Amino acid sequence: MASAISHAVVGLSIGTCFAGPRYAKSVLLMGAACSTIPDIDVLGFRFGIRYDDFWGHRGFTHSLAFAFLLACGVTLFFFRREAPNIGRYALFAYLFLATASHGVLDAMTNGGLGVAFFSPFDNRRYFLPWRPIRVSPIGVGRFFSSKGYLVLENELLWLWLPAGIFALLILILRHKTQTKASV
Repeated sequence: MASAISHAVVGLSIGTCFAGPRYAKSVLLMGAACSTIPDIDVLGFRFGIRYDDFWGHRGFTHSLAFAFLLACGVTLFFFRREAPNIGRYALFAYLFLATASHGVLDAMTNGGLGVAFFSPFDNRRYFLPWRPIRVSPIGVGRFFSSKGYLVLENELLWLWLPAGIFALLILILRHKTQTKASV
């Protein structure tokens, strides 16, 4: 898996496509949270759930169906009324993409058993053909080690830098569009 920090960075980067100039910070924070929530499945290890089980790591909580359900739940529960400067459908789309990005990033790592993108309909695990991201150690204690440092260094190159460039390009395009519209 990619680190929780990098999942949040990518979730925030995706948010630049949806958030307006006076967006609610709660929307971006919820997107960052949604992008990390799929790793809740690691708690299953404590209860004897095996890695390759339906509820195991990179199983159902990493699927597109889970991303859909989480985006629906968060949109309906946390944003009963529309969030400022973002419509309900755009909010749902952002939260869905932020959550779904988690599985995509994990499928780009060099370890694990793959991601069950199509669970519960198909529980096979998949990797993407290109896997440049080092797999992050599971657990906070293991993350703060020399291996965790190497993972962060790798993620700076393959996730943070592209996410930052993506966000910057979106902000530049939005600024140019707003400048042309005001002329």
